Order: sequence, then C-alpha cells, then structure tokens
Amino acid sequence: MEVMFMVRSGRYTRLNVYLLILSILQVGLHTVEGVWPLPQAFTSSTERYPLSPQAFYFGYGRQSAAQQGCSVLDAAFRRYFSLIFPDYTDGRLHFNQDKPFTVEVSIDHDDCEGYPNEDSSERYNLGVSAGQASLKAETVWGALRGLETFSQLVYQNDFGSYFINKTEIEDFPRFQFRGILLDTSRHYLPVQAILKTLDAMAYSKFNVFHWHIVDDPSFPYQSSSFPDLSSKGAFHPMTHIYTQSDVRRVISHARLWGIRVLPEFDSPGHTKSWGKGQPGLLTPCYKGGTPSGTFGPVNPALRSTYQFMARLFKEVSSVFPDSYIHLGGDEVDFTCWKSNPDVRAFMQKMGFGSDFTKLEAFYMENIVNITSALNKTSIVWQDVFDYHERIPKDTVLHIWKGTPAKYREELGRITKAGMRVLLAAPWYINHISYGQDWRNYYTVQPQNFSGTEEQKKLVIGGEVCMWGEYVDATNLSPRLWPRASAAAERLWSDEKQTSNVDKAFPRLQDFRCKLLRRGIRAEPLYVGHCKHEYQGV
Repeated sequence: MEVMFMVRSGRYTRLNVYLLILSILQVGLHTVEGVWPLPQAFTSSTERYPLSPQAFYFGYGRQSAAQQGCSVLDAAFRRYFSLIFPDYTDGRLHFNQDKPFTVEVSIDHDDCEGYPNEDSSERYNLGVSAGQASLKAETVWGALRGLETFSQLVYQNDFGSYFINKTEIEDFPRFQFRGILLDTSRHYLPVQAILKTLDAMAYSKFNVFHWHIVDDPSFPYQSSSFPDLSSKGAFHPMTHIYTQSDVRRVISHARLWGIRVLPEFDSPGHTKSWGKGQPGLLTPCYKGGTPSGTFGPVNPALRSTYQFMARLFKEVSSVFPDSYIHLGGDEVDFTCWKSNPDVRAFMQKMGFGSDFTKLEAFYMENIVNITSALNKTSIVWQDVFDYHERIPKDTVLHIWKGTPAKYREELGRITKAGMRVLLAAPWYINHISYGQDWRNYYTVQPQNFSGTEEQKKLVIGGEVCMWGEYVDATNLSPRLWPRASAAAERLWSDEKQTSNVDKAFPRLQDFRCKLLRRGIRAEPLYVGHCKHEYQGV
C-alpha cells in the first residue's frame, strides 16, 4: 500500500521504489544473528516458516523413552512456550487459521525424575522444516539444551509476527563441567536472586551452580544437625539464612533446568563464622604465651573437629544429591597455628616438625576421607595439590590463582600427576574494568598448555566466579551477564569456530538483547540499543 502511494504521488523515482522493495524483501529474508553458545554444527537457510502461538505445539515422539508426565520436559514445554512467544496473552480473541507447527521431542533414556550428573549426555540434534521441528537427544538434559537452542532460533519481524528458518543442528558441549560460582556469605543473596541466576545460566547452557554458601563473614546455611551455626553465624538468624526448604527449592529449580548444585563448605580457613555457633572448632590464637581472644582456622589437632565434620558432611551429602562436594582448602593462614602450643605439640607428636603445610595436608586428607566414605567425589582448590597432599586420584583440583603463564604451568603440573582439573583463574568476573573485558574471557584457551593429549582430556571444564565482597542482589545480574556468557561459549563451543572476537560481538549483542527480553538485567557490551529495552524491575 505504502509503495503504491509513493509511486502514485510521483515523489520517488523507479530506483527509489526498487530499493524500497529490496529492503522489504531483505526483512523477509531475515535470519537470526545466531545461537549463543554457537552449536558444533549449524546450517540454516533463508527459507522461513511462520509460527503462531495459537497453533504451536510441543509433543513427544512415538519412539521416545519419555512421554507426557515427564516432569523435566513437561515443565520445560510450559517455560519455553512463554520464552518463544513473549507477547502472547491467552485472553486475546483470535480466529485461528494458521498452519500448525509442532516441536517433536524424542529421547533415548527416561531420566525424567533423576538429577543431572557428571556423566549426563547433553548431546542433541535439531532439525527445523515446514510445520515441524524434530529434536532428538540421548537424555532429557540434552533435550533441554536443544529446546534452548530452538527458542533462540525464533524471531519477530517489525510487525510482531514470529518466524523460524529452515535449520539443521548437531550439538554437544566441549566440556562436561561449565559452572558459575555465587558467594552467599559475603553478601546474602535472596533465594529469588539465585533462582533468576539459574534461569540465566540455562540460557547460556551452564550446567553447574557452585554454591559457595558459607565463609568467614557469615554462615547462612541452616543445618538441621547444628542449628547454632546459622543462628549465631548468619548476618541475621531469621532473615539472612537458607532453610532446608530454601535449599530444596534451589536444587529442584536447578534440576528442571538441567543444572547440578555443587555445595562448598570451605575449611580449614575461611571459617570465622563457623566458630560462633560451634565452640572449640577454631584454633585459639596465642600472644606471648597466653590466648589473645582471637581465633584462626579450624583446629586440626582435636579429634572432636573430625567428629563434627563427619556429622556435618553426612547431613550435607544427604541434602545435596550431586555426587560432587567442594571442600575448599585454600588460603590457610598458618600464623595462629604457629602461635598455639597445643597445635605445635601435636605436630611434634605426628612428626611434622615445623612444616605447617604437612599439618594442613593431614587435615585435608582426613576431610577428603570423610566425604569419600559418603560416596562423594571431592573438589578442592589448587592449594591442596600445591602442598603435596595425599588425596584420592579421583579428586578434582580447582585452579584459581595466577596469570595465564602461571595457570598454564599449574594445568601442566596437575594433569601430569593424572588429576582432573577445573579452570577458574581467568574468569574471576567480580573483577571489573572499564571497557569490553568480555573479550578477555572469550579468548581463554583452557587446553593451551604443554602436555600430552591425555593430559588435556583431564581438563573437565571451567567456572566463572562471582565473589561477593562488592556484589549483592542489586548488582549481581548486570555484573554477571552477558560477561559470563563469553565464558559459556568458550566452554560449550568448538574453539576453532569461535576464535574471532569481532565475529562473536554481534551475536553476543543480539543474545544480550534476548536476555533483556527475558527479564535478565544484562549490562550493555558497548554503544547501541535493543529493540525491546529493559522495562524495569
């Protein structure tokens, strides 16, 4: 209509009209900027199909091991319908003459009621053609990743109509462990902020929530075995705690997104808040031969310490279903141990002399043995390896320190010893700087260190850490997103296909706009705009 009006009015030359028609056709040939993180094999054409919320269906394939009643997928279908059609409201009158479109999901194993674990396959194949999409996966967790990809393929034109292009995708993650650490001790994060983070994690295909739940400043975890730990160690015993019900809610929400919950109870250092509710646990510090009234790390010389830890970890291992548990073991200050005559006497008795790294090793070996007896695999910070501690071969080491040259050396050393490793050092995302620091996170190469192919396979993944000194619920989301998504693509996608930061930029910008549309307060990458700007809380 508009083109005809312009032609009749004589204000436009034939060239103008041609250019205008061409621009309208180009709108019609739109394809999405891409999927984030980039799938392993991805082909799409300009052939597109209209989607209508009134004629759009999710269903199970006839051969699928899971059918209606599968809790994970039934919930995912409801969630993704709203994410795919954000404008849709049920109350609208509509005479539906649209062609139906069905997403048919087929999985090989019915793991609908289980939890994702370290061996869970996240592989999926997705084909989009006229009137249907076929999503095949080995597990429900792979199907969840495929549904996320499908949702990102859908786009709207300028008139609000929904489309998807003909597409073929084969996809799987490069690394099995793709984590985000939240620190809920330095600032308490309300449960709602954690759940919102889990949502955003799934949009970037992260699959492990590392819950650094307690530390020096506060102990918000409400233990059923030792209620005084939170009643005396939390910032506030009623408002700033995670009840057993809160923890179950987080684990349940994470499960529905295919996210594992990895709890960390860091010791023997980082335990000041523990001492308030558990007298006798921490080491009394001495000054000039008398107690100074201050306390240091957990006291490794007392039998009662290990009895307490055994009871606490027995509870933790029953509350958190994941087979992994993080035991910390970093940044232990030996000053207090050195000042305490009982600790020094214990060291002599054990033949440790004055080597306090041997005392820490003794403590950590005991804690790892406690968790091994509970059938849990331990993750510890790299300090435990650096102090030559004797720990089971299946323990995972977590690298957090150093420049790229230093952490590459550490990757080489740990993997040469045959231990599995996680890389976090380059992704301490709580550190902020002016400009596009996401580019640094994007160009990390987790397997770029000198070692054999077998050694490189021992790098099981990586983790983005958001330490909480300067972070609470007011700034968590914008500080985390979309910067963490740069690491997400590095951990999921093929490195060769995603080595160009400038090519990644428009896709990440587009993805950031998707996050905004989904209610995630993701900060801008640079100058620009989103079609749907963030509309407030």
